[in-house]
Amino acid sequence: MACLFCEIVAGRIEASVVHSDDLVIAIMDLHPVSPGHVLVIPRKHSEAITDLPRAEMARVAEVAGTLARAVRGAFPETEGINLLMSEGAAAAQSVFHSHMHVIPRVTGDGMQLSSPARAVSRAELDAASDAVRRGLPGE
Repeated sequence: MACLFCEIVAGRIEASVVHSDDLVIAIMDLHPVSPGHVLVIPRKHSEAITDLPRAEMARVAEVAGTLARAVRGAFPETEGINLLMSEGAAAAQSVFHSHMHVIPRVTGDGMQLSSPARAVSRAELDAASDAVRRGLPGE
């Protein structure tokens, strides 16, 4: 089957479009967590946002931020916003075309994002920091 979001970008599948430009399209989620739940989708197909050029990654974030402000205005009951991306099946990505959710939140809405946290030593944090830093370009 073709990519659902590529089909939407191409105009072959209907969507409620909130925003559209040369790099991204933003649509209302078909299965919203709450009223005003928007998806910001890069036009270029990429399963992982990290595989997109920087300008396209930045545009996804910029549009998501703008839409978060608009959602707050459109749905005044909104108490908070989640900007959420999932990359890979282990992270619960359900459509394998990168996208960012803009999810309006209210106290008691039932959405859960937390998991049991564990305390770690400074040595573990420093080792993780070193490993990530080695993966940065130019490091």
